[in-house]
Amino acid sequence: METRYPFRLIDGERRGPLEDPSLLLERPFLSVDTSFAADAQRFVSGEDLEQAMNTALAVGEPLLLTGEPGVGKTQAAYYMAWKLGVEPVIHFQVKSDSTALDLLYHFDTIRYFHDAHRTSPGELDLSKEKYIEQRSLWEAMDSDRPRVLLIDEIDKAPRDFPNDLLYELDKMEFQVKETGKIIRSPRELRPIVVITSNSERRLPEPFLRRCVYHHIRFEDGLVRKAVVARRDEFAALSEGFLKLSLERFLALRQRNLRKLPATGELLVWLRVLALAVGSYPEELAEDLSQLPYLGLLLKDHQDIESLGERKEQ
Repeated sequence: METRYPFRLIDGERRGPLEDPSLLLERPFLSVDTSFAADAQRFVSGEDLEQAMNTALAVGEPLLLTGEPGVGKTQAAYYMAWKLGVEPVIHFQVKSDSTALDLLYHFDTIRYFHDAHRTSPGELDLSKEKYIEQRSLWEAMDSDRPRVLLIDEIDKAPRDFPNDLLYELDKMEFQVKETGKIIRSPRELRPIVVITSNSERRLPEPFLRRCVYHHIRFEDGLVRKAVVARRDEFAALSEGFLKLSLERFLALRQRNLRKLPATGELLVWLRVLALAVGSYPEELAEDLSQLPYLGLLLKDHQDIESLGERKEQ
């Protein structure tokens, strides 16, 4: 699709502001679906990861995935759902204040007490069931088909979070405290639980014992396959230039950096190189500190500075 977008919307040599602000409505990312669900069909899993997936499916245990950021841990859950024909994924994003209850249900205490105090007895049905909302695990357990539940970045949560879920994830059963109701999943409809961790801290041993574990390693071969699977996104780049770009990226990976760029950073970098053809040299210099749009690959200022220091040496 043709676009008027010139890439260099911000240009110090141009006097005054952008003449046509409507160009903001044509920014390239608006026409590209980079959602996890859309990317699932082009995800390259590799034999080891697929074996771990199949193992978790067979034994009915959560699949715990670790690996450096950007290697595809989250995407793996969406790939599973697509391959199994059970989309969409139920995605629970763990936060620093997440509790186990956040995965199960929410009782709207404020609305319950508000209704109780503003009405006369008998005027309003105050049965507590009306004030209970299903959350991700309950939604997965209540489905008429097995669903993929993704508990994303569990290492962000307080330490008690995984321990407080031991019984629920093991038995697929819990009690709603406010009503006493027992919620359980039929064995044949047991949710497929995928848990990701960036290994920022070690998870409790009792929790680890209940998971099928797999560490996604960065592999050059899988990265090359991932680029091939998305070749249409980089159509403006010649085969030779694309090959050189990969070589420069892999050379960066060989440096002693605080934060190594992973597949996620590579794909974004290649998209930008394709969009910005003509705004940088056609040949990528061996001096890695001179790579165009380096800030897409390296996210630590000390890493960027270290590349320049190596050049001076």
